[in-house]
Amino acid sequence: MSTQTGAEPPAPIRSVHALVSGTVQGVGFRFHCAYTAQDLGLVGQVRNLPDGDVEVMAQGPAPKVTRLLTWLHHGPRWASVSRVTVTDLRPGALETTGFEITG
Repeated sequence: MSTQTGAEPPAPIRSVHALVSGTVQGVGFRFHCAYTAQDLGLVGQVRNLPDGDVEVMAQGPAPKVTRLLTWLHHGPRWASVSRVTVTDLRPGALETTGFEITG
């Protein structure tokens, strides 16, 4: 006899590396990205790159990572995102316990 508790299985973990191009430095992008990721319960980091792009590493339940990726396509209101390049990593690849702003 099987019993159903009504609980859904946990969402699979997704780990991504994203490069965000456009006017994304000097507009609060890292701060807002970190706030959004923390609000979603994700771990990882965001940092400025010397070429003007912003690099994001994020990990968590797949639907929440997808929500962050959707946010990256527009960013905060002062940003002008021209491109987001996403590479999926091995699930669980990030070994961090929080979401940080670096570099």
